[in-house]
Amino acid sequence: MPAAALKPKPLPTQSTAQRAVLFDSPYEPMAKRPLPAGRPREWYVTHNRRLKAMRLAIALLDSGVYLPDQARNETIRSTAERIGMRPPSDTTCHMVRALMRYSR
Repeated sequence: MPAAALKPKPLPTQSTAQRAVLFDSPYEPMAKRPLPAGRPREWYVTHNRRLKAMRLAIALLDSGVYLPDQARNETIRSTAERIGMRPPSDTTCHMVRALMRYSR
């Protein structure tokens, strides 16, 4: 008997299942941990800016904005307001578009 026939069949995933696969438990965000101490202030500013840009990029993708050209500063800022975030700076808006561009 060939070795491939002895391999157990993998469990179906969301994309290959005939019907929707239910998760065991609802989604819960991970517990927040404090940032490491002793770094220069610029590191913390950049780190938080990247996190904010990532959250905004995900929110834009969820709302149907898939291309960086569609994500103007006004669109990004209105999305931030909709999800309860302070309006991002021009630099953060630029980061959001960069994330959308390079995630493809």
